[in-house]
Amino acid sequence: MDVIGVIPARYSSTRFAGKVLADIMGKPMLQHVWERAKQSRMLDDLIIACDNEIILKAASGFKAKAVMTSTKHACGTDRISEVVNPLDVKVIINIQADEPLIHPLMIDSLARALLEDKMLNMATLMKKIDDVLELLDPNVVKVVVDKNNFALYFSRAPVPYLAPNADIDQVTYYKHIGLYGYTKDFLFTYKNLPPSNLEKTEKLEQLRVLSEGFRIKVIPTQFETVGVDTPKDLERVLWQLKKGSADACG
Repeated sequence: MDVIGVIPARYSSTRFAGKVLADIMGKPMLQHVWERAKQSRMLDDLIIACDNEIILKAASGFKAKAVMTSTKHACGTDRISEVVNPLDVKVIINIQADEPLIHPLMIDSLARALLEDKMLNMATLMKKIDDVLELLDPNVVKVVVDKNNFALYFSRAPVPYLAPNADIDQVTYYKHIGLYGYTKDFLFTYKNLPPSNLEKTEKLEQLRVLSEGFRIKVIPTQFETVGVDTPKDLERVLWQLKKGSADACG
């Protein structure tokens, strides 16, 4: 296989317990993610990697391919690694179970980038920030890139800092969208990297990649998405769906 998508789905959540099964217009959030990911033209397979029988049963209810993984995994990357370890595959797309507005073209852009450029090990997405509230929100992760769109830094703070007398019209702010693609080889390298001080400070796992000197390609996207960390985020998703601006086929 060339590309598979894996949706790591953990039942427990500090801020929003059971959020992956939260009801959104009559369907669990996980089903919205799965249905949108299924529309990707680049995925040869799509697997839900779960840690709880409740999720496994729910996935079975909407005919998804799902497997149980160890309950001892510390993060989604470890859960994905368990699933893909025995598989012959080139590229893995890590699809977050709390991104119910994901667009299939976002998945395709990552898969295509990694298949076409053999020098890439890891890729993710960014979108231009148009709302100052997002810029100031620490839950919205910002990313700064170089001229070739490789990540220089990820932060919960508004970066780059706007110095006094700097021309704001010359600055574009981007938010990071937590969809990742990796080659299979690099996934296992990534899994075994030690946590970095930057990662511990910002609480952003991807910073361990930059701290170890590896590069992350960051691909621009025009599609909006809402990561669900709290019940308030869920309300934003419902609003987006009801107004019809988050149609995965649009």
